[in-house]
Amino acid sequence: MLNIESLAFGYSKERLLFNDFSLSVSQGQIKAIVGPSGVGKSTLFELILGRSKPHKGVIASASLSQVFQDPYSSFHPSYTIRDQISEVASLDGYEALMVKMGLTAEHLSALPHKLSGGQLQRCSILRALLMKPKLLLLDEPTSALDNLNQLDIMRLIVSNLEGMGVLLITHDAHLAQWCADEIIRLG
Repeated sequence: MLNIESLAFGYSKERLLFNDFSLSVSQGQIKAIVGPSGVGKSTLFELILGRSKPHKGVIASASLSQVFQDPYSSFHPSYTIRDQISEVASLDGYEALMVKMGLTAEHLSALPHKLSGGQLQRCSILRALLMKPKLLLLDEPTSALDNLNQLDIMRLIVSNLEGMGVLLITHDAHLAQWCADEIIRLG
């Protein structure tokens, strides 16, 4: 699903965030990246997504989708959630998944600014899962949710690992320990 070999990257050549960094994620695996702010966790996702180019190394990824920490930046303000999901994913079977996520048809018919941060983040996760990726990138996906919803959403993601691998960025060491097959500590 993801293979990174001998990655080197930094915003200046004098201070590398990654030097000879390697990582792989296989089908059915969850790997968590944990570390303090500024060590390159989100930069790693930018590299995987191809938005930044490494100085050296290889990044090979299967089809992917991502969930970012800030759900408001993930949706266009002028279109309904349903319209934005249907632009990138099939809505086949969305009703059952929507119910499991505590979402209703009204949530999907709403404009993003009409939803709470937690509701919008669940919509973001719904969209990512409906894209049926081989690799799911999660950048602090539950930070906008209360503790009960955090656990429910992570259980849902874990239960949908068939055919998919997950790379999770989190500051929550307990969450990483609960769900990850391996924890990679940066910094």
